[in-house]
Amino acid sequence: MTPDLTLSQVQLTPRHLERKAVIYIRQSSPKQVREHLDSQLTQRALVGRAQSLGWHPDRIAVFDGDLGQSAAGLHERDDFKALAAEIALGHVGVVFGWQVSRLARNNAEWYQLLDLAALFGTLIGDTDGIYDPRLYNDRLWLGLKGTMSEAEHYLLRQRFTAGRLSKVQRGEYVQRLPTGLVRLADHRVIKDPDQQIQHVIALVFSTFEALGSCYRVMRYCQQHGILVPRRLRGAQEAGDIRWRSPSEDIISSMITNPAYAGAFVYGRRTSAPQRHSSSRHTPATVRRPMEEWQCVIQDAYPAYISWAQYLANQERLRENAQRYRAQMDRRRGAPREGAALLQGLITCGLCGYRMHVAYRPRSRYTCMAMTRTGAAPRCVHLEGPPIEAFVVQAFFDAIAPAQLEALDEVLAQRQRDQQRLETY
Repeated sequence: MTPDLTLSQVQLTPRHLERKAVIYIRQSSPKQVREHLDSQLTQRALVGRAQSLGWHPDRIAVFDGDLGQSAAGLHERDDFKALAAEIALGHVGVVFGWQVSRLARNNAEWYQLLDLAALFGTLIGDTDGIYDPRLYNDRLWLGLKGTMSEAEHYLLRQRFTAGRLSKVQRGEYVQRLPTGLVRLADHRVIKDPDQQIQHVIALVFSTFEALGSCYRVMRYCQQHGILVPRRLRGAQEAGDIRWRSPSEDIISSMITNPAYAGAFVYGRRTSAPQRHSSSRHTPATVRRPMEEWQCVIQDAYPAYISWAQYLANQERLRENAQRYRAQMDRRRGAPREGAALLQGLITCGLCGYRMHVAYRPRSRYTCMAMTRTGAAPRCVHLEGPPIEAFVVQAFFDAIAPAQLEALDEVLAQRQRDQQRLETY
């Protein structure tokens, strides 16, 4: 039986009213924040409920910094952390949420909040009533609500995924198109009417077919001053075209995108929870091999290359990767091997990236970082022996004579110890 408001008033004490009443407001996505304003107003109405129960307006705090953040545990919710900290400091008398799902969608965070609330005498309130986690019946009811919220989230995701896959199988799923393809108002897809965009994209594919690597295509474009079109994805500039200097990643994304071969593909990527970091706002993903793609529909879009050419390009990329790994295996040895003194230590003074070492036949330090990203030509390349000689001399100049004497004494002592061991 759900506790009613009359029961919740019995649980209130002056000690609770002396503390804060926190109204925790949250919506799961930025789209809900923009479009579902009524939900925010409904949650903010809990301020009036806190006042009606006896809290002074100065003691009512609204935590709304997590608007647009999911409570499923994939994102960092700063206000939720701040709420837990306030409870742990004994500053909170009650936490109001419109529903339990507003507070947490996973039991790990939910039970952590309940444990803190029970330890410091904080009440939990929602639309049904106010609960004291220290009481057996209330704790049991709150735990059940958390479990139901987590199960509800799982079912919603399952239904959403099933519905999306159904649309995919019917060919009705609207997928984001790469630069060079445009979806009309009637959902038909055509090549971009801009002939320059079509020409450059076709040039990238023909150049890859001739040269055989994304890096060489990038260098070719840079040498001939060719910019590639990129369609912006931001909310304010969505759909606008920007012409940019190509990087290896940009060329690779074009060569590996099956939409340019006229194919609709679903399931190219899958989430990778082990790669999740607090700095990311979306789950990390990894590419699936082609045989694991969930749906492939050929001739869905107008093509820049044939499907056979796309498969040949992917095979060529795999051969390039295998050849690179084979070369690295032949060179495999101790980390930072080689005769260069500053191997793995020297950084470029222009861009700040670590420099590489080449032996032709003497050591030579080269910075290729900006070339790889396509941002600029090679930063700097320096002969190794003069730099190494300068570093060695600077090292010995920095060592005081007294330290050298101490070093000589240590070496002499080690030699005496070695001789003593050999004698025995």
